[in-house]
Amino acid sequence: AAPRADAVVPLKDAELRAALEVLRCYSLHSIVEEWFIEVLQTDLQANIAPEFWNCIGQHENTAEEPQCSSLLLDAFCLLKCRLDPYLNSLELLERWTKAGLLLGTGAQMLQEKVYTMFKAILFFSTTKSFQEMIQQFYSRTFRIYMRQRKKREDGTNECESSMSETEQESDMEEGGGESSLCSGCSSKREQCWCPKAMEQFQQLNDILRQLNLLERVSADAVTTILHQMIEERMEQRCRGEYEHSFLNEFQEWIEKVIGWLSRVFLQDGPLVRSSPEASSTLKRWRCHVQRFFYRIYASMRIEELFSIIRDFPESKPAVEDLKFCLERTNQRQQLLSSLKSALELRLLHPGRVNTSDIITLYISAIKALRELDPSMVILEVACEPIRKYLRTREDTVRQIVAGLTGDAEGSGDLANELSKADPVTLENGQESDDDISEPEDWVPDPVDADPGKSSSKRRSSDIISLLVSIYGSKDLFINEYRTLLADRLLHQFNYSAEREIRNVELLKLRFGEAQMHYCEVMLK
Repeated sequence: AAPRADAVVPLKDAELRAALEVLRCYSLHSIVEEWFIEVLQTDLQANIAPEFWNCIGQHENTAEEPQCSSLLLDAFCLLKCRLDPYLNSLELLERWTKAGLLLGTGAQMLQEKVYTMFKAILFFSTTKSFQEMIQQFYSRTFRIYMRQRKKREDGTNECESSMSETEQESDMEEGGGESSLCSGCSSKREQCWCPKAMEQFQQLNDILRQLNLLERVSADAVTTILHQMIEERMEQRCRGEYEHSFLNEFQEWIEKVIGWLSRVFLQDGPLVRSSPEASSTLKRWRCHVQRFFYRIYASMRIEELFSIIRDFPESKPAVEDLKFCLERTNQRQQLLSSLKSALELRLLHPGRVNTSDIITLYISAIKALRELDPSMVILEVACEPIRKYLRTREDTVRQIVAGLTGDAEGSGDLANELSKADPVTLENGQESDDDISEPEDWVPDPVDADPGKSSSKRRSSDIISLLVSIYGSKDLFINEYRTLLADRLLHQFNYSAEREIRNVELLKLRFGEAQMHYCEVMLK
């Protein structure tokens, strides 16, 4: 190894071995490794790095994307040409070290030193122009790969398409109507350079892999591209769509993305076996892409949770998707904060929203959040502002009672809840934590649960018991119903006795026979 290695005639192995024996005779073989590192560092700093970055700098005067891609590949081909003699020397030193002919840090440590030096001297600080070149190159090849894969797939339906409707419309506009532009490289069809771009893509990845620079050079660009593509696709396909689950669709799309990642991080070809390190790298990227998707998808649904609750149960698929993502991310606090803010901003304004509408949304919240979080902790924490606000409204009890008896407009939920076959009896309260039938069925509460409140009581609460618990006493509701019944009996001559008897019987199951005794007497 020596500066400007391309200008030096390579020595034969026998000549190098003879030189090594001379050094060993004078006990100087221990300095060979140190000398090699010093020569490499000097050449990198004085010659190789400036030459490489000068080649990259020519990009500023190149406007056409195909030329930029060729220039990028040429720069890395030149870099590999300059570093190949050192890599060959490194391989020889490793063989000598393993054979016991050299003293030093060991073959593995020497290799790590060399590759660390490549990264530190060549790419410790990169120019904005270089970052843009890498970003453009990988973004273009990602687009080409996805379009080529789409063409190969027969019978691809609309949901499985790697190109959204928005992208299709964009391609039509760019092409002036039909398809004068290639959808992969965006050039005129007669000037399509997709095959060349993918060939350059493979060549560049191979060079970076051989120099152990692949992740150092491409990781930021690949991360940015994947994040951008996932966010764009999610906005186009999922925003405002609550009646369908998108997890399976996105899992299939992510598998296509992983196919592109394998082209980046694994050697291509059916007969090429990937190294354990490369396979581990791809596995790590797969986990990263999936985690990012879960986090971004959960964030979008958290933003929309007020609307999802309002549309429940039609929006149940969106709730199930959110539940799945929350189990894989740490976003419960984000959800609690966002939902409380949305409820306060859009619902809890004096005079602007009717009490009946607030109660209706609270009932939807109970149903949706129970589906989302069976522990009911999210409901308890996020909806506490609703409960406090309803206590301040004078007509809350009247609206709830009217809903129970079917007198309020749109009161089907409460009336149906009242007529359930096995209601929660408010007279006896809910079961204690010791009443759980099977110990193996016990599930611990989330860490954000209130330790002062019974877990089983929270989980077993139904809609009516939660509404009654707003005031902490059932007496208010019994008295309100008694007043409502008396008013109906005294002032209305067309009331249905059968209906009133049925309501009283159902309320007895909820509130207890003793509390409903006066109402029975009034009806008789």
